Amino acid sequence: MELILDLGNTNKKAAVFHREKLLELNQYPGMNQKILLGIFRKYPDITRCILSSVIRHPASLNRFIASRCLLIELTEKTPLPIINRYQSPKTLGKDRLAAAVAAAHHFPKQDVLAVTCGTCITYDFINGGNEYLGGAISPGIRMRFQSLHTFTGKLPLVSLKPKGKLIGRDTGSSVHSGVVYGVVAEIEGIAGQFRLLYPDLKIILSGGDHFYLNKQLKISIFALPNIVIHGLHQILEFNVPKAQ
Repeated sequence: MELILDLGNTNKKAAVFHREKLLELNQYPGMNQKILLGIFRKYPDITRCILSSVIRHPASLNRFIASRCLLIELTEKTPLPIINRYQSPKTLGKDRLAAAVAAAHHFPKQDVLAVTCGTCITYDFINGGNEYLGGAISPGIRMRFQSLHTFTGKLPLVSLKPKGKLIGRDTGSSVHSGVVYGVVAEIEGIAGQFRLLYPDLKIILSGGDHFYLNKQLKISIFALPNIVIHGLHQILEFNVPKAQ
C-alpha cells in the first residue's frame, strides 16, 4: 500500500492507494503525527509514502513517516516519468508537476492539457513525446471574487452559487456572472488556442471547482478529480525501484 501526502497552503490531503486503486482520501486543516498514526494503524500494510509540501512543516513529520515506511519527498530533483522541459524547475509548483504526470499517465503518447481549477487555474501541457513544456496560471473563481471586493469600494464579496444567470439583475449577481462566465470563456478560449496548435489535444479538468465548471463548459473534456493525488502516486511508483 502507498500513502500520498499533499500539504498545500489551504488544505492538507492524505490518500491511501493499493496498487492503482484509491482506497481513501481525506482532507485536513493541518497535518500532524496523531493523524498519521491513525492512518498507519488503519492501514498497517503501507510500505511507502510520497510527501509533497509547499509549506514549512516540522522535520519530525518526515522522521515519523520514515520510521514506518519508505519515504520520498518530492523536490525539483526527484526523478519523473515525464521529461521536464520547464525552464525554471525550482519555481514550478509541485501541484502543476504532479498534474502533468497524471495527465501523461492517463493519455500516454498524446498531447494533453491539464486544467486544474482551484485557488488558481493552472494550464499544464504535455506533448505526445512525454515532454512537459509548461502552460499558464490565472486567478481561480474565489480569488476573483475576493479581488473585486478587496480592490473596489462598494462591490460585495460574492460566493459561488449552484446556478447563476448570464444577465445579473443586481450587483451581486452581476459580479457572479462576470466571474463565472469569464472563467468559462477563459478555459474554452485557452483550450481552443491549444487545439489550433495540437488538433488531437486531450483536455483533463480537475481541481476543487471542476464539478461546477464541468457543467458549464462546451468543450470535450475528461474529468479527473484529484489529479494531483494521482500524479503523486505515479511519481512514487516510478521512484520506488530507485529508492529500494
